[in-house]
Parts: sequence; C-alpha cells; structure tokens
Amino acid sequence: MKRELTTLILMTLASPLAAQWLTLPTPDIPRTKDGAPDLSAPTPRTSAGHPDLSGLWRPSKIQSELRDAGNLQPWVRTLYDEREKRFFADGPRYSCLPVGPENLSNTSNSYGLRQILQHPSMVAMHFNDGSYRQIFTDGRELEPNPLPTWMGYSVGHWAGDTLVVESNGYNNNTWLGRGISHTDQLRMTERYSRSSLGNIQVEITYDDPGALEETLHATIEMTLAADEQMLETVCTEAYGGERGNWIQEVSSVEETEMDVALETLERYVGTYAGMYLTNYITMNVTLVDGELYLQKNNATPARLSPQSDTAFLLGGLGFVFTVNDEGVATTISEVHVSGAWPFARASE
Repeated sequence: MKRELTTLILMTLASPLAAQWLTLPTPDIPRTKDGAPDLSAPTPRTSAGHPDLSGLWRPSKIQSELRDAGNLQPWVRTLYDEREKRFFADGPRYSCLPVGPENLSNTSNSYGLRQILQHPSMVAMHFNDGSYRQIFTDGRELEPNPLPTWMGYSVGHWAGDTLVVESNGYNNNTWLGRGISHTDQLRMTERYSRSSLGNIQVEITYDDPGALEETLHATIEMTLAADEQMLETVCTEAYGGERGNWIQEVSSVEETEMDVALETLERYVGTYAGMYLTNYITMNVTLVDGELYLQKNNATPARLSPQSDTAFLLGGLGFVFTVNDEGVATTISEVHVSGAWPFARASE
C-alpha cells in the first residue's frame, strides 16, 4: 500500500465504540401519536419568557456568502487555492487544534452536531471534539482590545425572541470556513431565533477588513437532533510527527497511481451501506471506461485513485476494499481522521 494511505490510516483518531445511550429517547419533549418527536411543537421557553435554545442541534441547510471567492481579499483566495490542492490537510482540525469560528457552519465533524446549554447568565455551546464556547448574557460588553484566543469571546443579549451574539478576539490560526483565512480583526454577529421545538434559524454577519472585501452574511437552519447522542471524537498526536505527511497534493496522488487489472475492479462494483455515527450512508461503486467511481448518497460520482489493488484515494480520504476468497469485495472502508468506517456490500 502506498505511503500516503498507510500514513493516513496510522493517523486515525480513536475509533468510535458502541454507546449504551444511543437509543435513549430525548426526555420531556412533545411526541406524535406514533411516538416520534414532534418537531413542529411550540418553542419551549424559560422562566424569564425567553425561547430556550437548549438541546442537541445539527445544521440542516447553510447559505453563505463566504463561498463566493469574489468576496475574499486576494491573499485569502490565493491561500484557499493552495490549500485545496492539499485537500485542506493543513486545517486546524487535522492538527488537533481548536476549530474556532468554523465550527458555526461546520458539518464535517459528526455532521455538525453541537450541544447548546442555556442559563440565565450564559449560553454554552459544546462540540464533540471537546471545544466549547461561552456566550455571556450577564450584561457585560466585549473588550475593545482582547487577548486573541482560539474560540474568541462572546457576549449576548435578547432582542425580543432573538438572541443576539457578538464575538471578537479570535486569533488568526483558525478558519472562517473550509480553507478560508481570517485575521484578528474578525468580528461576528449571530442572531438565533427558535421558531418551533425542532428548528432554529441563525443569521451570521462577518466583518473582517483584513480578509474580506466587505461585510458578509450567512444563514444556517438547525434541526433538533432528537433521540440522538453526541459521541466524542478525541484527536491525538499519537502518530508522532507524521501529520504533515499524511496526504500530498492532488497532482502527487495522481502520480502515485497504480494500474489495477480490469477484472479486479469489476469485483468491487456494487452498492455498500452502513452507519456513520447516527447517519445511514450508501456508497455506489461503478466502473466507467476502466476506472472506478464512487457516489456517496446523492452526491456526484467521483473517480477513485488506485494506490494498490485494494486501496484508493478520493478527496484526501482513503477507501479500502476487503475481499473474500474469490476476490469479490464484501466491504468498503472509508478511512479518515475519525477512524476506518466499514460499509458492507448490499448488492452486486
């Protein structure tokens, strides 16, 4: 197996284990007649009359002006292009560092799960990588010249039924979004509105004169992850100093490709399915003009780059086929920083 994929496997995080609470229903929420969570039920409120934002939440829809390269200053666009060639492998998450403001719109880590805990003087957000935010609602104001930190500083106040959060004090080691740098001049404003039991709308304003061409906006729709649990994903550096070598550039991956016999590739064609955390995933592997393509759920099929007879790379991730005595694939494993996730063959 090629060095790229071997090292990638060595750097995997602690593999998730079965958890005894995964099937424990969320207590004290309205349910329909068939016992399902009633996400359309009225918004719960605190004793002070404010909407209670507490719960386990997952982004379900994201619209962001950050995705338009024309809104970024040239140096940010240049860095983004360089990082894309390296599959964004120099991101804070892959170096076991706090993600910072990217956590707001991030969906890659446990599909963006975050736990919100609301108290009269503070709202806290917990993420499964162990990081957290403190949003003080005790009347304090942001400091004009704070010491830069990974997660920044946040204060909030209620404007009717909307929680308005202002943040500053971020260091420049984190990203706004995938591959998008910011400076320590970054200031963000978030507005949280819970329209029902199962829905929160978040409006975000990004202001960073050092990195953005103008003030930018994003909207996030979050859905209550009822009857789910958030499992931790602990990042470690147990793989030593190899983290900078776990992946190469796109062009380098193509240069290390191997020729795999057509009859071998044909044995991998089929549909594979399984669970990633609490999400059901299907992978459809097809053969087009002598090359394997993988379609994950309803995404666009993408070409698998062969690194050995059984190991392939795609977008910085590893995909390894397990075969039976006849050489027919029984499982495909997706290998990345949260471990090797197996998906069993569902059909040929």
